Order: sequence, then structure tokens, then C-alpha cells
Amino acid sequence: MYSFMNDYSEGAHPRILHALIETNMVQAKGYGEDMFTQEAITLIKDKINSPNSDIHFFSGGTQTNLTVISAFLRPHEAAIAATTGHVLVHEAGAIEATGHKIIGLEVSDGKLNPEHIASALSVHTDEHMVKPKLVYISNSTEVGTIYTKKELEEISRFCCDHQLYLFIDGARLGSALSSSQNDLTLPDLARLSDAFYIGGTKNGALIGEALVINSKCLQEDFRFHMKQKGALLAKGRILSLQFLELFKDNLFFDLATHANQMAWLMQEAIDLLGYKFLVHPSTNQLFPILPNSIIQQLEENYQFYRWSEVDKEHSSIRLVTSWATTDKMVTSFIEDLKQLTHSN
Repeated sequence: MYSFMNDYSEGAHPRILHALIETNMVQAKGYGEDMFTQEAITLIKDKINSPNSDIHFFSGGTQTNLTVISAFLRPHEAAIAATTGHVLVHEAGAIEATGHKIIGLEVSDGKLNPEHIASALSVHTDEHMVKPKLVYISNSTEVGTIYTKKELEEISRFCCDHQLYLFIDGARLGSALSSSQNDLTLPDLARLSDAFYIGGTKNGALIGEALVINSKCLQEDFRFHMKQKGALLAKGRILSLQFLELFKDNLFFDLATHANQMAWLMQEAIDLLGYKFLVHPSTNQLFPILPNSIIQQLEENYQFYRWSEVDKEHSSIRLVTSWATTDKMVTSFIEDLKQLTHSN
């Protein structure tokens, strides 16, 4: 049984483990004031070409999202997100538990645009309703699509014109930036957003996300918010060390590129077999539409999510490749799918 359910089934890239072991007995300050964290912060600021940004390290995406949104918003303010957005669907009401409503907008491809956001503003007009203040997007999105530079510039401009914060969930940012269809860079994200984070958990790290706060007005007292939300770890070095290893050379992007390449091999084979996709593939998440009979047989040897029912006889499934996915397992899945297709 091989899992294509997610991109964090494996532990961590060997270089990450080696870095943690090699520094294990080095004494260091706690709560992110150690030399490893400071070095990682300097390195990331250089990579994003934004020396005035603030960098903070978190253990996971939900913790990052709830801390950011609750810190940035006043009690009566709300976030805007696609109805597929992680904060709306897969965080057990974490944002709402901090006292902030999420305004969900229906989208066709997982991506928001200025027209979507404007529709939320047009409805929420006075003090009898929550006030939209933060726009939440993911890159890549929950359905594997990515934003172009033009699209992000348009959203950024709209947010600036309407005094909205733009926050980018980057749980799978490596895969997005390594996509063959991508034209965005890390410096672009720093320039166009108020805050974004770089996901490590889904790209070779044991755990960890690196939050980048670009807007000066949102930086003050942020560590207080981290402490209240349980995010200020005594052994913060464990998180920052991993990003130091990922970004001291091209490892972060090498791992993401590998995940995308494995997905591309699967996509090409699925295309050749005549199957359609729920959304056009861009990254390491694929959503092919297959007959239910074939899905059931594939489940005997592979793990994946049944994503949605398309009709009575077909469903979309989610296949996710990772930095550790091997050619052998991709080839095995492809051959099994071919055999099942030709025998059904």
C-alpha cells in the first residue's frame, strides 16, 4: 500500500536530519533568540530581497494562519477566502475560535480575483455586519492551481486601494514557485503582500513554516501574539535550523521541483489514457476524474483522497506527490491504471 494522500507522509530530507543531529549538543538561547534562528532570518531576508521584513517560525500551517489573522484583525473585522480555502474548510474553525468571521466566496479554480473580493465588500457595508479587512489566498491553492504575477499584482493593487491586508498561505509555496507555469518569485511575494509564509512541512522539513511580515504596521508586538497562541517555542532552533538547511543552497526548490516532476509524469499518463481533470494541473496535486469501479480497484494498492462526486459513475480523486516520491512508485501507479483502464 503506497500513499499519494499528501506530501508529508515521509519524515524529512536526510540533510535536515543531519543538520539537527550535528547541532544537537550545541547550547543556544531559547524562543527564537538563538544564533541559528538569526542566521536563518538573515538568509531568508536575502532570498526575498526585503531587509525590512520580519521573519518568524511556526510549527504548522493552521497555527500560522490563526496567529496571523487574529493578530492582524480588530475584533469586528473579518477575513475573505475562497470556499475551498484551508482556513474555511480544514482548520476546525480555528479562525472563528479567535473571534473572527471568514467570508467565503465561491470560485471555480481555487483562486480569488478582485471581482470576487469586491462582491464581499459590496455586501458588507456598515457596522451591522463584520468589516472585511484581510484577504486570504493560498499559492498553490487547495486544488493545486497557482497565481500568475499579473493576477497577484491585480489583487495586491485592489487590496491597497481598499485598505485590505493581503495574506498568502504558502504551505505548498515551493511547489507553486517551481511549477513550469509559474512566473512569480520570492521577492515578488514580499513586494505584493502584507504577509506570506514559506511552507517547510510539505517540502522536506520535519515541521515548520517561515512567516514573512512585510507591512511595518503589522510587525509590532507580533511575538506577544505568538506566545499567546503557543507558537513561541522554547526550542525554536528546531524550526529555524531546517530553513537554514533548505535555503543555504537550492534544496528547497530542488525538492519542490522533484515533487512537480513526479506529478507531471502521472499527469501525462492520465492524459494519454483519455481521462479529464477537475482542474488543470499546475503543481504536485492532481485531481483526475476516474470511473468509480477503477477507483475502488486502485484503492487496493494505493492511498489517496476521493475528492468529489462528478456523477453517479465517476469521481475525482486527489493524488499528491512529494519530495520523496520515487519514479518506481509513479510507474507502478501508471501501469496499474493502464491495466485497469484496458480491462474495464
